[in-house]
Amino acid sequence: MIANYDQTRHVLVGQSPRARQVLRMIEKLGRCRWPALILGETGTGKEVVSRLIHNINPTGSFVTIDCSSMVGPLMESELFGHVKGAFTGAATTKIGLIESANGGTAFFDEIGELPLDLQAKLLRVLQEKEFRPVGSLTTRRSDFRIIAATNRDLAKEVERGSFRRDLFFRLNVINIRIAPLRERKEDIPELINHFLLRVGGNYTLTAEALEVMLSYDWPGNVRELENCIQHMVAINSGPLLHVADLPSNLHNHLHQKKSQYLSAAAGAYPAINQLEAPATPSETPSAGAQVQIASIIPLMELERRAIMNALDYTKGDRAVAAHLLGIGRTTLYRKLKEYQLVV
Repeated sequence: MIANYDQTRHVLVGQSPRARQVLRMIEKLGRCRWPALILGETGTGKEVVSRLIHNINPTGSFVTIDCSSMVGPLMESELFGHVKGAFTGAATTKIGLIESANGGTAFFDEIGELPLDLQAKLLRVLQEKEFRPVGSLTTRRSDFRIIAATNRDLAKEVERGSFRRDLFFRLNVINIRIAPLRERKEDIPELINHFLLRVGGNYTLTAEALEVMLSYDWPGNVRELENCIQHMVAINSGPLLHVADLPSNLHNHLHQKKSQYLSAAAGAYPAINQLEAPATPSETPSAGAQVQIASIIPLMELERRAIMNALDYTKGDRAVAAHLLGIGRTTLYRKLKEYQLVV
């Protein structure tokens, strides 16, 4: 296990069926040393899953190799190391990441970014357990368990010719697909509590803020959610976090949904014609006036219909419905109870 490893930062939070399935796979993979390929969008927690697999039976070091950050001619040196004098600036011998992972786990993050020439050299390491540092005439050995992760569709990359077919099959012995946060929103409250506990200070969210966060799709996934919590805590001095404390992207999301619902409502309902002035007490109501009076809807019924229409347009999203109606979420709940509406 690597030094100064923070166990609290690498836990898989959630009780959704998809989260539990990933946890079961982690338990199984942790007891063997088969190669594993972790698939998922950016920010879903692929490195967290790989560390949890390693920690089931933590022999050797856990070495992260970020393929997207290694660019240029020194990429090979980063992976395989080099000997003194191998190239200009190589003043000393350097041990590469591949050798550092010997006996442990090498986590290749975003392996789809690895150039084809290095893919071939990695394949040889996986097959023969040996490699040659840059500038060296002798080979060295390194035996490690490989876990690779990517947000790309590697099967399509193989068809395009940008990823080696033989390396893909070598890596894809067992794969784990991590669902994006928008497909497991039931895990959001637990994740929020997890991040709030991490920052300390006994912070809590208002019900309105939680509803807005549950209605958002989180394109940056768990990483974006963590950043959101950190933002809210940073700008709020009290323990209660409100809708006003949400970052701008969530406010934009809320205003966009409100605009969409208002546009839909404007197109679906014709304007209500103004009623004529009621007759004075001395006047006898005409037949037309009697029809108009009969068509007047009681205020409570209009309010009930407005609430139902707002919830219908928002597909039950009470936070946005309250914004459309110009009332607070607590007031909306009180009205739902008052009118005995179940949505």
